[in-house]
Amino acid sequence: MIKIGIIGGSGLDNPELLQDFKEIEVDTKYGKPSDKLTVGKLGNAEVVILPRHGKGHKITPTGVNYRANIQALKDQNVDYILATTACGSLREEIGRGDFVILDQFIDFTKHRKISFHEDFKDGIKHTSMAAPFDEKLRKILIEISKQLGFKTHEKGTVITIEGPRFSTRAESHMFRSWGADVINMSIAPECILANELSIPYAAIAMVTDYDSFLDDLPPVTWEEVLKVFNENAENVKRLLIEAIKILGEEKFDLKQHIRTVPHWPKQGVMFRDVTTLLQEPKAFSHVIETFSERYKNKKIDKVVGIESRGFIFGSALAHKLNLPFIPVRKPNKLPAETVSEEYELEYGKDKVEIHKDAINEGDKVLIIDDLIATGGTVLATCNLIKKLHGEVIECGFIIDLPDLGGKKKLQEAGYKVFNLVEFEGE
Repeated sequence: MIKIGIIGGSGLDNPELLQDFKEIEVDTKYGKPSDKLTVGKLGNAEVVILPRHGKGHKITPTGVNYRANIQALKDQNVDYILATTACGSLREEIGRGDFVILDQFIDFTKHRKISFHEDFKDGIKHTSMAAPFDEKLRKILIEISKQLGFKTHEKGTVITIEGPRFSTRAESHMFRSWGADVINMSIAPECILANELSIPYAAIAMVTDYDSFLDDLPPVTWEEVLKVFNENAENVKRLLIEAIKILGEEKFDLKQHIRTVPHWPKQGVMFRDVTTLLQEPKAFSHVIETFSERYKNKKIDKVVGIESRGFIFGSALAHKLNLPFIPVRKPNKLPAETVSEEYELEYGKDKVEIHKDAINEGDKVLIIDDLIATGGTVLATCNLIKKLHGEVIECGFIIDLPDLGGKKKLQEAGYKVFNLVEFEGE
């Protein structure tokens, strides 16, 4: 399931919009973020909402702990960040209430921590920032905003100033001469830090005022900014909701994280290696989250993992579901009294074992492994559960190799089978 971080919120934390709504308090190695995170689901996406200035707008732009905010979203494993911001226009053609889907920034802040890289002890780090706002997210926001009939500017350079004061007329004219289209007090540090952590980031800038460059208009005030923003808050919310729905329909390409090693362990075998998946936190998280969504309401009592990669995925899933984890091992690895089951190999036989006291009569058991090939090991594990008078609810795998017939063998034996991906005819 795609997970989207929202900075700003704009009414999305309404429990009527979110499913499984809850607030969580988190901490990071850079300190606490601006406020509790609001976590829930909207359509097919998970959302994590963080109010940039804290609830009630209590934190000044300079006082925001931007590193903690971005790190908190990173720790939640968000796939994307969508931010909302009020801004002042520096161009006559960009009017109050317009949306600008930013594509560039100028950072004019002076007193903020704007990098995670405080030293080069672990290597030199210079993050590319030529195109700081994610192009895919920008295109989605532009398309939706136009479909909803909002006046939308497809590009715009924002200059982020320190604040909390507004610009002088001289500064406003200077920023215009530098090529800035809009001005605000928050976006550049967020965008920089999101890029350093490789989180795709995009921002919806809603124009609330004309800054200070127009001599025939009174200077900008906070009251004016708030009035215009509140009048358009519903539009911002609608834009975010539709963007989240589109992103929630994305299919996570798990196969790209699974390496194929030809002719291992013998000639002609195409080995599907999940160690590359384990090196990618988002891919591993996707596996556990997908399994968790499938099994969280199935009234399962225990999760069984088969040696050895089934231990990795099975134990992580058991922890997520708050269930006991039971290992099934090769012979002579378990210290207490065991029961065993033999199964046929291509040449000869092998055996798996489980502790005799691991399964109670009537336990509903989920079996997890990384891959289903010929099905011998899994079928033997099912027989172990049956010997101990447990009930196998389902056998779950990351990978199915349908050419080898293991899934069909399990189904013919009366067991339910679920897998995330398959590699067929390769």
